[in-house]
Amino acid sequence: MANKLTFVAARAGTLAVALAVCALAEISMADESPYGAITGAPFGATPSGAAVQLYTLRNRHGMQARIASYGGIVTSLTAPDRAGHYADVVLGYDTLAGYLKESPYFGALIGRYGNRIAHGRFTLNGATYILATNNGPNTLHGGRVGFDKVIWKVTNMRVTARGPQLTLSYLSRDAEEGYPGNLSVTAVYTLTEDNALRLEYRATTDKETVVNLTQHSYFNLRGADNPGDVLGHVVEIKADHYTPVDGTLIPTGELRPVAGTPFDFRKPTAIGARIDDADEQLRFAKGYDHNWVLSTRAGELAVDATVHEPQSGRVLEVLSTQPGLQFYTGNFLDGSITGRGGWVYRFRNGFCMEPQHFPDSPNHPDFPSTLLKPGQTYRNTIVFRFTTDRQGRDRT
Repeated sequence: MANKLTFVAARAGTLAVALAVCALAEISMADESPYGAITGAPFGATPSGAAVQLYTLRNRHGMQARIASYGGIVTSLTAPDRAGHYADVVLGYDTLAGYLKESPYFGALIGRYGNRIAHGRFTLNGATYILATNNGPNTLHGGRVGFDKVIWKVTNMRVTARGPQLTLSYLSRDAEEGYPGNLSVTAVYTLTEDNALRLEYRATTDKETVVNLTQHSYFNLRGADNPGDVLGHVVEIKADHYTPVDGTLIPTGELRPVAGTPFDFRKPTAIGARIDDADEQLRFAKGYDHNWVLSTRAGELAVDATVHEPQSGRVLEVLSTQPGLQFYTGNFLDGSITGRGGWVYRFRNGFCMEPQHFPDSPNHPDFPSTLLKPGQTYRNTIVFRFTTDRQGRDRT
């Protein structure tokens, strides 16, 4: 077998590829139609020797996303500024070694349960499940070995009329990290022709369990070629309430109005405008690291938030089907990590927009349920869509 395999499509149809026979080979898929391309190449190996692949999706405009089979990590995502210049707008590493060593979930696919579960336990059908605690007294982002630290199987790579598409799958075994049920998960990444990275999650189980999947990219819309903090980014979030937390960042159960607080982003407001206000909630998290209760209807894809970076003109629209949005402002970046291109990631050099269910929902019966039963299918769609202020289109 040649070291490089090339597949050519005569039209924008589905191009399924049997990847098992070429797991270590460089793979490319070109398309003669104007719908983009997808390529794959080795990205190193885990300490156990498991091979990791890195896939590059490119749409017809030249936007590019790179996704690793390790953790489903979005290692790179480019977007144009108002002058049409493309730059990387997510934080990450040049090599797999960084993600293996000390990554604060850069770009990762998060599960089984995104965000925190208090004291690493919950009760379901009278049984108490004990989880690994990896964030003080709590469980964070699935535990010590969450979905961000496993190898995902590539089950399909193709170019469609919507754009290049990569499908990953993973079977989380019963009792993995303490969670009940064999959970079968599929994640579909599509880089669309309207400059959006679309993620579609699906999951089924053979035993009642809890599920909360999300995506954890750190964005900086100034671009990696113009690094700095994100305090000048202007944010709008469609939410009238948020869930305040205790000192360990676990929700108290209250749905608190944002009106009159630093958490009111119903009108476009710079991240730095109130982030250092004398507010107990901001002190607990060293900034924003909270869940907003979205005003959009859960289950229907809608714009949850918009972020505008005035220097570059880049605009990020965050769409999802979820009831909550965790907005995090990189408060625990401390200059100890050197990322892509030698950029030292300092305090508030990136922000995360994580559409999801509320933190600690299994322990709060009044929160939207994260219960998944056999015969049901968990569905979650997240879209990160990029425009510029020069385009001037309606983003509401």
